[in-house]
Amino acid sequence: MTSILLYSLAGLGLFAIGLFGVVVASHVMRKILALNVMGVGIFMFLIALAKHSPNVFDPVPHAMVLTGIVIAVAGTALALNLMVRIHNMDEPSQEKPTL
Repeated sequence: MTSILLYSLAGLGLFAIGLFGVVVASHVMRKILALNVMGVGIFMFLIALAKHSPNVFDPVPHAMVLTGIVIAVAGTALALNLMVRIHNMDEPSQEKPTL
């Protein structure tokens, strides 16, 4: 088994686990984590496909993965922020004293 095949199968496995988590999980936090696992699987698959021969790597998938990591962090922060805001809206509000 070559390293390309191993990384490709691991990436597809992580994607499948994340997809299962998105479909099955009922809590929003678990769905966000499952989406992150799916993203890691896609990144691993792209890195595995970047190797053309034993000594030649394509730099474009590496750049795409680095950009994707930055976007994934920003998207996760946004999703967690929205999750907290929705949770705060569902709670009964308590009057805070004004000074």
